[in-house]
Amino acid sequence: MKTIVSGVQPSGTLTIGNYLGAIKNFVDLQNNGEEKELFVFIADLHAITVPQEPAKLRNSIKGLAALYIACGLDPNVTTLFIQSEVTAHAEMAYLLQTITYIGELERMTQFKDKKQKQVEGVSTALLTYPVLMAGDILLYNADCVPVGADQKQHLELTRNLAIRFNSKYSDTFKVPEPLIQKTGAKIMSLQEPTKKMSKSDVIDKASIFILDEPNIIRKKIASAVTDCDGVIKYDPENKPGISNLLTIYSCCKNISIDEAINEVKDLNYGEFKKLVGDAVVDVLLPIQTKYKEIINDNKYLDEVLDKGAEKANYFANKMVAKVKRKIGVGRKK
Repeated sequence: MKTIVSGVQPSGTLTIGNYLGAIKNFVDLQNNGEEKELFVFIADLHAITVPQEPAKLRNSIKGLAALYIACGLDPNVTTLFIQSEVTAHAEMAYLLQTITYIGELERMTQFKDKKQKQVEGVSTALLTYPVLMAGDILLYNADCVPVGADQKQHLELTRNLAIRFNSKYSDTFKVPEPLIQKTGAKIMSLQEPTKKMSKSDVIDKASIFILDEPNIIRKKIASAVTDCDGVIKYDPENKPGISNLLTIYSCCKNISIDEAINEVKDLNYGEFKKLVGDAVVDVLLPIQTKYKEIINDNKYLDEVLDKGAEKANYFANKMVAKVKRKIGVGRKK
């Protein structure tokens, strides 16, 4: 039986990029009929690598738990939990840091990008969080990890650390494989379609948020940057705006890019954008309805997260104890 692990940060409001590139993939994995152990967590420790307002972060954690369920994750099938409530994540991260080289972390593309955006001092957590991500995965002996294309470098570090630890201390970890969607793994900004859609973008209409009202969604799609030639085709290099809208449309309709093009090739840009807006609303409206039903049901959410934390702690603590014995710390042999 395969074990699959992944998580999403609770910082900011989630976008349709977070849904199509990550959460929808979790739900598809949950429902594909294969026997598996699926762990999906709320990555609050990752969120604090940059400054967060405590009260706002707590609300975001609760909101993400509700969104996971509203998007279709079933707590009776998938283990849902908050990362910081399983302390083995932080402990494993430190243990893995002892075999991680500074040069490896300084070469991480996301570290370099985020470092440039930091107004205040750069925290060491921002440098070392790929090791925390490795701990998240290796704690559960994951066979594979659903990741966006921009996280592939971090997963490669995870694989290297697993191999390095196994070589130094004997076989302990599985070496996980990436699960990257062929379509929808990276949804781009509506206003700058050469960069990834971000929940922290200062341009509000650049991102579609999962909880945006339908009229707001349609307006954002209508104002999406495209080009002037009026031809609908998939060409990310020369037509990034139209290609991004085709990706969003195909993912929302659960069809291939080629099938999407065949449906819309005779439309003008305005007609195409209206169709994309309708497709996005059709996907997000049921999620929003379910979210509103459960967001204030604190008892239910606490039960789900308590149950998830209990199960995750069981698996994670066993692995940490095993790693500590291999390294030689503590008294147990």
